[in-house]
Amino acid sequence: MKKILLAILLTSTLLACKNSSTINTDEAGKVIITYLKGNPEYKTTRFNFGELRFNNEKEYAELENYRQLAKEGYITLTLLSAKKKFLSKDSSYVYRAKLTQKASNFVLKQETDKATVKAITYELTDEKPVDFSKVTDVTAKVTVSLKKTNTPFAAFQKKPEENSEFLTKTYRLKYDKEEGWKVKK
Repeated sequence: MKKILLAILLTSTLLACKNSSTINTDEAGKVIITYLKGNPEYKTTRFNFGELRFNNEKEYAELENYRQLAKEGYITLTLLSAKKKFLSKDSSYVYRAKLTQKASNFVLKQETDKATVKAITYELTDEKPVDFSKVTDVTAKVTVSLKKTNTPFAAFQKKPEENSEFLTKTYRLKYDKEEGWKVKK
């Protein structure tokens, strides 16, 4: 009876002390999802606001982007002055653009007349599974596919047309005895 109890005690001790640094695709995916919730991937652009002048056809296209943002409620757009140029197709418009509270989720840094805003956000896709390779017992490389989602400010990028609808990103995971697997920065 004592031998059986001793064998059970030794077995449970060995199993409890076992190094659980094994990882599979589901665990790697959960680690990446947790990381992306706290540290989302995004692309930024500069956005001008305040007093804005629009003088020619090229700038009128940009004015349409501002009007679209105003229509969606991200900015307020007020016409200050409009002047028709003599014997010309072009006119001169001066607007005042102000950011609204609705835009605060996209604004990262704000100055007096410029702001750095999120233009594109990237989210983990469900279609493509997580691809990982275990480098050592305590490190792993995980490659995931992130889906591109345009924000309302995407039209203000220097090159708004992109060649891809996703981003492939590789993260390094490290095993910590107290915290388990986590993304190494």
